[in-house]
Amino acid sequence: MDEDFLLIQKMKLGSEAAMDAFVRKYYADILHYCYRHLYDSGEAEDATQETFERFFRHLRDYRHYGKAKNYLYVIAGNLCKSRYGTASAVPLDESMEAAGNHAEEIAVKTDLSVAMQKLPMELRDVLILHYFQDLKLREIADILQIGLPLVKYRMRQAKACMRELLGEEEYP
Repeated sequence: MDEDFLLIQKMKLGSEAAMDAFVRKYYADILHYCYRHLYDSGEAEDATQETFERFFRHLRDYRHYGKAKNYLYVIAGNLCKSRYGTASAVPLDESMEAAGNHAEEIAVKTDLSVAMQKLPMELRDVLILHYFQDLKLREIADILQIGLPLVKYRMRQAKACMRELLGEEEYP
């Protein structure tokens, strides 16, 4: 039986241990997703916490179809879209600050972050979910509630935009 199904049943019965396990299971993925949209650690943490708060607030009405993580991405995506106007300029994340003397690596990561921030949200979503969250195109279609052909189209468009923004001939 699906592990999430069991956790959700326990959470519906009020099990705090099940809630903790659920949050621990998905927190890092949702935080990473939010950070890739907001580029601010504090905003990403707030959006991640609010994602779980909203999930738990509506838990009674939630029907599990084997896609709890996808549902969390939908909530997080909506929150990030509503917060997008409040996101600050692209900061250097902790790993880049720690790199210190790796100037070329820092420059590449900064260029990539700046270019991604210039993409329309629907193109950025596809790139983040595919390259940073390691989701398959079919999973992305489910999360974004769009058809697979549209996901493929957006992926091609996003890659073309990234090539143009970065001035490179090939983007993975």
